[in-house]
Amino acid sequence: MREKTGDYEIGYRKPPLHTRFQKGRSGNPRGRASASLAELINKALNRETVVTVDGKRRRISKREAIVAQLIDRSAAADLRATKLLLDVVKELEKRAGAEAAAPAALAPADRAVIAHLLARLRGEP
Repeated sequence: MREKTGDYEIGYRKPPLHTRFQKGRSGNPRGRASASLAELINKALNRETVVTVDGKRRRISKREAIVAQLIDRSAAADLRATKLLLDVVKELEKRAGAEAAAPAALAPADRAVIAHLLARLRGEP
C-alpha cells in the first residue's frame, strides 16, 4: 500500500508532503483553551472523594464533603463554623426571598404560641 510520488515514498510514518505541518506555522493556531477561575473551582468542587460516614465508605463530591463538615463543626459548637454557616444560610434566604412572595400574616393562634414561648425563654411565669 505504498505510493510513490516523485522521489518520495508515502507509507507508514511517511505522510504526504502536502499534509505535514508547514514550517513557521503552528499546529494549533488558536492555542490552548484557558479556563476561568470560576470554572476551575467548580470543576475541583465537583470531583468525588471517599469519606467514611457511620463506618461506611461513601463517594461524594468535595462540595458535599465541605458542607457536611461545616454543619458538623457548627453542631459541635465551633463558633467560626456557626458564623460561616449562618452567613451562608442568610445569603441563600436573601436570594430566595427576592424570588418568593411576601410571607403570609400569622394567625392569632400562632401569635399566642410565639408569645408563650418568648415568655418562657425570658423566665416569666
